Amino acid sequence: MISLMVAGGVALWLAVLITPLLIRWLTRRSIGQQIREDGPRMHQAKAGTPTMGGIGMVVAMAVGYLAAHVGTGVAMSRTGILTVLVVMAAAAIGFLDDWIKVRNQRSLGLNKRAKFGSQILIGVAFAVAAEQWAHVNTHLSFTRWDSFGVDLGPIGWVVWATFVIVATANAVNLTDGLDGLASGSATFAFACLAVIGYWQFRHYSIYHVGSALDLALTSVSLAGACLGFLWWNASPAKIFMGDTGSLAIGAGLAALCLQMNLQLLLPVIGGLFVVVTLSVVIQVLSFRLFHRRVFRMAPLHHHFELGGWPETTVIVRFWIIAGLCAALGLGIFYADFLSVTGIH
Repeated sequence: MISLMVAGGVALWLAVLITPLLIRWLTRRSIGQQIREDGPRMHQAKAGTPTMGGIGMVVAMAVGYLAAHVGTGVAMSRTGILTVLVVMAAAAIGFLDDWIKVRNQRSLGLNKRAKFGSQILIGVAFAVAAEQWAHVNTHLSFTRWDSFGVDLGPIGWVVWATFVIVATANAVNLTDGLDGLASGSATFAFACLAVIGYWQFRHYSIYHVGSALDLALTSVSLAGACLGFLWWNASPAKIFMGDTGSLAIGAGLAALCLQMNLQLLLPVIGGLFVVVTLSVVIQVLSFRLFHRRVFRMAPLHHHFELGGWPETTVIVRFWIIAGLCAALGLGIFYADFLSVTGIH
């Protein structure tokens, strides 16, 4: 328990303290956000706001994770290390994308092939390492490794894990369109995973996740980093996380669920990210097939903005949805625990 408090506390306070330093450093170098011309008109006022704040989040997460192992007697695990590495790798892709936008002073960074290809490469590398090095369970899972009794096998699991990593990273990236929306929503999801990880640690005989405590430490480090960053990212944002942060958050969320055998529970815990992504898919398909738009603008949060909702109203209401999704995921997990143990 002490290690969990250390991980979350260090990550939170480090994010709170280093983010203003990052803001000043980015401002002096004129590293500001480029706003899409086809986005909501009211967002043009945000042009020039320091971006790439995800750097501070990733640093805070990594330091929080490392601090939790100093003098606490908790050993680092291969799954925990892999999660930190995949977060950093995804952040590197996002950083390159953000840097190209700033350098060329446009809202487009890496081209789609390069960005998507890099994400697949990271997904495959993570999946192979998780299966071969960390020896994760390759069963298709919901709340436990034996939820369905379907073993995907090494190759099937690598393909599946790669898809989950890429899909989740892009889902969070699409959600990162309003001040504090992605960071606040992700805090709920990571906090939920921290609780589940600790529960899996306490009940190893049911879940068989040997590194559950270390994954809980990673989860709470990410939650603390997101919450600390939110202090400066809340509306009106002093800094944006950029793709550096959103891709890192998404990859971390996916990596944790894959290694904690919560793959199919992930769409529930991160339900807001799923809804936002579906709004984009529906909009694109509707326009291509029927030449009509379902929403005023996609992703979904822009639809409500153009409908007259103040930005802060959209953000807070979406946070409520994100919190409810995380709570529902935690409730489903606990209900399954009760059914397995026979406790009423």
